[in-house]
Amino acid sequence: MSQPVFYVSPEQQVKDRAEFARSGIAKGRSVIVARYGDGILFVGENRSKSLHKIAEIYDRIGFAAVGRYNEFENLRVAGIRHADVRGYAYDRRDVTGRMLAGAYAQLLGTIFSAVMEKPYEVEMVLAEVGATAESDEIYRLSFDGSITDESQFAVIGGAADAVGQVLRQSFDASMELGAVLRLAIQALIADPRGGNELTANALEVAVLDRTRASARKFRRLSVDEITALTTPAPKASPAAAAPRRRRKATATSGASGEVPTTDAAASAGSGKAATTDAATTSVESGSTTISRKSRATGSAARRAESSAAPAPAEAEAVGETVAPKRRRAPRKTPDAQ
Repeated sequence: MSQPVFYVSPEQQVKDRAEFARSGIAKGRSVIVARYGDGILFVGENRSKSLHKIAEIYDRIGFAAVGRYNEFENLRVAGIRHADVRGYAYDRRDVTGRMLAGAYAQLLGTIFSAVMEKPYEVEMVLAEVGATAESDEIYRLSFDGSITDESQFAVIGGAADAVGQVLRQSFDASMELGAVLRLAIQALIADPRGGNELTANALEVAVLDRTRASARKFRRLSVDEITALTTPAPKASPAAAAPRRRRKATATSGASGEVPTTDAAASAGSGKAATTDAATTSVESGSTTISRKSRATGSAARRAESSAAPAPAEAEAVGETVAPKRRRAPRKTPDAQ
């Protein structure tokens, strides 16, 4: 019995369907899902403000997809309904990223193997943020239902290989959000179909933030937040950063622990005694620190004292007279009777 003319072998059929799905996915712009210190980052090029590639599925679970919008939007809605029913029937903690990834894999595999149905031209990522960085999960699902567990990051879209190569060069899961976002933008620019620059208005960015107080960890970033994160902070100049130090004079005393003091100096031309300002002293390993103000005041007082009235010997030398001191008259006693 001869075979029909329209017969196609199963291997050729699978190959043709896979090539058809890949050609549709390659038309979409790449999306990056990467870990950072406090959660998981979703970033992709999307100039539409209403047709999102990145969305929330449940409390700790995020979704990203590329390909035909109507197809991955149907998958997103089906995932939300499945998660809500399971969380309501059992417990919200029973809704996990692994459970949803398994459900999506079965659905995509069934559609791909159906002979009379067109395969979905979609590629998607499911990510779940845990209580710690070690418990974060990222799953990559392909059009044929194959699933891959990614430990650091996942890239989907037409230029996934080129974008992933740029990420591998500098990526570190412990980096902060701003550093990972800047690296992801540089990787997206590596797409040969794109331009040399991506502005904040052309990006769709969201995070699963484990530090968020709310039970729902998914949050979209606004254009202002993206701009602030992608703009590096200005570096402070060394002159402005280093505080200006006051110069101090250090005098070393002969014995450890001794604190020298300044004597009071007499003011010139008057009988009033002038005292110097208190000296700020501190004993550290036998050395005494005297402030500049006290030292300058003490020096001025000593100069004033030395330039005061000359000694008696000097006064005689220059012809001046020194008034003798008056002696006290002896006390008179009455004569003895």
